[in-house]
Amino acid sequence: MSAAANGIEVAVETAAADWTRFVEAQADATAYHEWAWRDVFTRAFGHEPLYLAARRGGRIAGVLPMVLLDSRLFGRALFSLPFLNYGGVLAEDDQTARALVDAASAVAADRKCKHVELRHTRRRFDALPCKQHKVSMLLPLVEPEKLWNGLDRKVRNQVRKAEKSELTCVSGNPGDAALLDEFYSVFARNMRDLGTPVYGRNFFAEMLRTFPDRATIHIVRKAALPIAGGFTLRTRGTTEIPWASSVRDFNALCPNHLLYWTMIKSAAAGGCTTFDFGRSTPGEGTFKFKEQWGAQPLELCWEYVMVNGGAMPDTSPKNPKFKLAISLWSRLPLPVANALGPAIVRSIP
Repeated sequence: MSAAANGIEVAVETAAADWTRFVEAQADATAYHEWAWRDVFTRAFGHEPLYLAARRGGRIAGVLPMVLLDSRLFGRALFSLPFLNYGGVLAEDDQTARALVDAASAVAADRKCKHVELRHTRRRFDALPCKQHKVSMLLPLVEPEKLWNGLDRKVRNQVRKAEKSELTCVSGNPGDAALLDEFYSVFARNMRDLGTPVYGRNFFAEMLRTFPDRATIHIVRKAALPIAGGFTLRTRGTTEIPWASSVRDFNALCPNHLLYWTMIKSAAAGGCTTFDFGRSTPGEGTFKFKEQWGAQPLELCWEYVMVNGGAMPDTSPKNPKFKLAISLWSRLPLPVANALGPAIVRSIP
């Protein structure tokens, strides 16, 4: 596919080195604009990546990473990016950004997709329909001692309670599979309890393999039993936690507070300036949990190219048509949910 207008040519990019040089030079690039994610999507899910690059005079001036999902439930669509918090257009100027969106629309029509979803951290295209239903929760980091002293007293007491309950937290990017197995056991159980199909273990294994110096698993244990876990990714000066879970049976011991304090302290000690708690729905439980650490909301803007018009898609778990499915899934035996989940969730963005 290739399109040219106003001296800008947009095509599916095949040169990883050119893409990487451009992304590394952009101050507003996110972790997920990196080329390496293209291979993660392919290896972990078998999805087709369509990474568009806009060139001016042969030089890349903008990029748009996209992945094609084909779902029986939601239909065919392009996402930038599925499963992750961020994505969308990364361009030097508005003209280049518009050229990328026009090209994405053409690709979507050619592939018989219903829409293109662009996960931006700010409003980019006023003419496109937009959802602003989620926020990222961001905490500025200083040295660990100042962070600790600045925490709400209740939060500090809950961290201490976890420690007094003899919970321990370990972190690492495992060369073996031990920490990943522990994380996945907690994550899969929590997803089942929430009524949500779980990603396959290989998704996390691919990220650890692809980002060995930046991806870290954190496990809270009671004795030898894993009861909470988090997966963090460090990019430039930010440590982000896209996935965290705990076993609700142990909530009274405050394992989540020990988990998050360990991750925040590690990020600060490692020189990061921001801790990204990931996305939340304002006012809900996870939002309030993150807010008590001092995190501030950044409104997210998910913009849509609707190929044939119509309303924006609603894939939210709050959609009434999913209520029965969520209730039934949460009652499945865990081995059954773990066996069936990856094949289903690969098509849920």
